[in-house]
Amino acid sequence: MRPRAPGPDGKARADLLLEIGCEEIPAGMILKASQELRAILANQLATHLLVDGPTAEASIETFGAPRRLVAIARNIRVKQEDLTREVMGPPRSVAYDSAGEPTRAAQSFASKQGVPLSRLRVVDTPKGEYVAARLTIAGKPAPQILSEILPEAIREISWPRSMVWSGVHGPRFIRPIRWIVATLGGETVACAYADVRSGNHTEGHRFLGQRKIPVSGPRDYEARLKRNFVLCRPEERRQKIERELKSVAARKSLRPHEDEALLEMVTYLNEYPTVILGDFDPVFLGLPEEILITVMRDHQKYFAVENRKKQLAPHFLAVINLPRDPKGLVREGHERVLRARFVDAQFFWTNDQKIKLGEYLPKLAAVTYERRLGSYRDKVERIRSLARWLSEQWVAGGIAQADVAGADRAAELAKCDLVTDMVREFTELQGVVGGLYALEQGEPEEIAWAVYDHYKPHGLDDPVPRNLIGSAVALADKLDSLMACFAVGVIPTGSSDPFALRRSALGVIKILLEQKLPLSLSAAVSAAAKSLKEHAPRIETSEAVERQVLEFLLDRARYILKERRGYAYDEINAAFAAGADELGDAVDRIAALQAIRKTKDFDPLAASFKRIRNILEKSVGTGDKVQQAVDTALLKEAGELQLFTVAQQIGRAAIQFKKERKYRRALEKISELRPSVDFFFDKVLVMDEDAKVRRNRIALLAGLLKEFSTIADFSELGAEEARQAK
Repeated sequence: MRPRAPGPDGKARADLLLEIGCEEIPAGMILKASQELRAILANQLATHLLVDGPTAEASIETFGAPRRLVAIARNIRVKQEDLTREVMGPPRSVAYDSAGEPTRAAQSFASKQGVPLSRLRVVDTPKGEYVAARLTIAGKPAPQILSEILPEAIREISWPRSMVWSGVHGPRFIRPIRWIVATLGGETVACAYADVRSGNHTEGHRFLGQRKIPVSGPRDYEARLKRNFVLCRPEERRQKIERELKSVAARKSLRPHEDEALLEMVTYLNEYPTVILGDFDPVFLGLPEEILITVMRDHQKYFAVENRKKQLAPHFLAVINLPRDPKGLVREGHERVLRARFVDAQFFWTNDQKIKLGEYLPKLAAVTYERRLGSYRDKVERIRSLARWLSEQWVAGGIAQADVAGADRAAELAKCDLVTDMVREFTELQGVVGGLYALEQGEPEEIAWAVYDHYKPHGLDDPVPRNLIGSAVALADKLDSLMACFAVGVIPTGSSDPFALRRSALGVIKILLEQKLPLSLSAAVSAAAKSLKEHAPRIETSEAVERQVLEFLLDRARYILKERRGYAYDEINAAFAAGADELGDAVDRIAALQAIRKTKDFDPLAASFKRIRNILEKSVGTGDKVQQAVDTALLKEAGELQLFTVAQQIGRAAIQFKKERKYRRALEKISELRPSVDFFFDKVLVMDEDAKVRRNRIALLAGLLKEFSTIADFSELGAEEARQAK
């Protein structure tokens, strides 16, 4: 072993290289697996004292390519430090006799610990003097420890699914492991996993590289692989692809269609990526670009190409796992495959439209949505009911663009494309195809675009539906999925969400916030439950299920408002706890709370409201009957008289501001209560011995809390910090 210079602790160090070589790993799994490997190794190395705990992850880098996962750990101790520990024995009075000679107890203890009697020592403890032995545990050499923890690290990597290739109960991995490289300071670390023994030989490119390439460690590993047509670091592969996409397209004054997800995919699909330009017949440009891009992207992993006007050009960019294509044979192969896919798409486009989109609706009865929830035909009826209800709410609210009949028609057509040949072949185009067919067949544009958009948003960074009809259908679809699935117990867990309910809930919140649509979430959830009951009477809904769905939505609202809008978590909770049920209204309350919270009177007043809540909670245990109204005849003390009078005056003004949704003005008015509240607590004993007086003062505080917590529940402010402190 060739150790590096000593580390800060003066101990010899060396670098570890681990490479797990296997058959091709699915591209979408490589990054997560490499991240897991880093965390696992950091934990194992720190646990076994081969690295310093707090800096363990910083000293490890992991990355991957299709046929390998790699970990490099710098500055590993070549030997564990010796550990010294003190073992307590019998009391001194038992270990030694009156003459100071060791007894049988001392001899037995020394023998058990493997130390001579002369090395026993007496130590003071809270229980008195005891005999102790100081033991030194010799540290193990790093290779000995690594031979045990490296196979364990490989085993601990979690995969969505794994393969077993050496017996039913054999070791598992995503693909069969073919070789393992494990070196420390240039020397091989002996270990094995899945009947594969470690060594110091890696493999190059499957077709272009050598089968056995000797490596001594991280220093020569990457260079030797590069000479064998493997760029092992994804950043290097990605940069090469990006450069070549631009340069190859620029030769024809074109540019690649931006596609970050596809770029990430091809980075992990190839070990030595090279970009080539292919062509296709311009006649296919007669198809909608959404179809062309989907065929190129999702089925062939090609980048579409645009001209300077951002129009699709009859070319594509393919990333091949070769350094070059001098004779153009690879390009010709890709062109043949793409032409066949485009011919299929062109046939589907023509054949599907031999009948109107709406005529596909009866066929949805044969497509199961969920076995207990019936078919997609049943789901369409629930979506129609909800879309109409949503539009009716907006019509009543004076929103001019609301269209009940339009929403109903769009909802009727929304799922029809699921039974078309185009979507059967290119499932990624569901919704989009329906919108394109509707547009082609003369449906009003607003309805066609509503069908096209109704799955949106797919994520928090995706756009929402472009019009109100589309928003109504999208919300109806997502709300129905949430209510129906929760009603039959299909609720997301940490590892399972087959109906993408988290995405649906986030979509509901994003649409309402971005479109600034007035909608009571609790009313919308109740409407979804009613629709489910009408169209699936065998499915039972309950108030408990409605509460579950509502809280599921509110959790996603809290996330978006905190992580995307930057509001404090306790301010968000304060608004929701006060009954804010419409997201636009909740945002107004939170913004007002955020602004007023910075003023000098507000935090002390909020603290007083928490004190009031605590008093009210404690009063429940006294057995006092709850008094609904304050008896002014019993208000004798100056503090309670002043608080009652001021609260009446401020309450009237605050109520008016609240009606006008001038929440900041209302909160500023409420903050004027502070002097009177402080005066009350300084001068008045709430828990008076006279039961009537006590109940009256509690009624005064209860009325105060109820009256002035309707904009935001002040007791929630600071609650998160308090919970974390506990």
